[in-house]
Amino acid sequence: MRIKLSKIFLTPLLIFALISCRGEKKKEEKIDWSKNHSVDFNQEINEREQIQINLFLAHHYYLKMKQTSSGLRYMIFQQSKEGDKAKEGQLATIRLRVELLDGRVCEETPIGKTEMMVIGKSDKESGVHEALKLMRKGERAKLILPSYLGHGLLGDRTKIPPQAVLYIDLELIELK
Repeated sequence: MRIKLSKIFLTPLLIFALISCRGEKKKEEKIDWSKNHSVDFNQEINEREQIQINLFLAHHYYLKMKQTSSGLRYMIFQQSKEGDKAKEGQLATIRLRVELLDGRVCEETPIGKTEMMVIGKSDKESGVHEALKLMRKGERAKLILPSYLGHGLLGDRTKIPPQAVLYIDLELIELK
C-alpha cells in the first residue's frame, strides 16, 4: 500500500516538475532586413571609422591631408613636376606599405622590388586607384582609406581584418 501511495503522489509531482522546468518556448523573431537597415548599418560603420580617422589625425597632427568626395584622405609629401597626373588604364610601377591605424603592417613591397598595376583595372584597393590619379611620376603620398575604399566588411581574409581603416604610404615610380 505504501508503494501505491508514493506512486500516486510522486507521479503527478514528477510530471509537474518536468512541465514547469521546460519553460516557455521562445518565439523566433523574424528580422525584416530592408534597404533602410542596410543604409543605417553602413552609416554607423562610416561614422565609427570617421571617429577613428579623426583621432588618428589628431595624434598625427603633422599629416595635412586633403579629402576627396569619396572619403579618401591623402597628402602628397614628395612632389614632382614630371609629366601629367596618372590616368585610368596606364601601367603604374609602385611601391607601397599598408598599415592599420594601430601601426600593424599588413602588406609591404619588399625592399628593392616594385609592383605593377593597371590603374582602374587591377585588384588593388579602390582608394589606391583613386589616389594614383591624383599623382605624378616620382611622387609619394600618405593615404587613409575607410574600409569601403579598402577591403570592406570582410577584409582580405588573411592579413587585413574586416572593416579595417588603412594607412598607406604610396610611391608612384613609373607610368606607361
